[in-house]
Amino acid sequence: MKKLLLFTLALFAINVAGSFAQTVDEEIKLIQDAFGKDKKTLIEAYMELSPEKAAAFWPVYEEFEAARKEISKERILIINDYIEKFTHIGDAEADALATRSLKNDAALNKLYSTYYSKFKKATSAMDAAKFIQVEFYITNTIRNVIQQELPFVGDI
Repeated sequence: MKKLLLFTLALFAINVAGSFAQTVDEEIKLIQDAFGKDKKTLIEAYMELSPEKAAAFWPVYEEFEAARKEISKERILIINDYIEKFTHIGDAEADALATRSLKNDAALNKLYSTYYSKFKKATSAMDAAKFIQVEFYITNTIRNVIQQELPFVGDI
């Protein structure tokens, strides 16, 4: 299962990393719509929930995804701003981008903590832990692929 997840995520992340051609808002919507369907299928296959647990899990998941998409939208905007500025970035721009990135990471971690409790209450600690683990895996895989495509601050 992990190899299938990695392969699917790698294909998706490669498409995400190279696709800033349209307007940012259009691109964000396309990315989130396309990935949302694929991600739900991956989560469903990985979680292997009983019908009773699935009935409790999926409404919490939908709520989680709505909140996560807002945080992800901001992350994409931060990346887009960085791409636009990296050739002429100064202290003020570097500080603003770093601060935004740190706040974005903190918001995502807070979301994970909040929803871990909600998933645990809806299903079980084991199911909540499985979800958080696969969510971390998905997020980190995508972030790593995107990071590999971005130049470092100060590199031209």
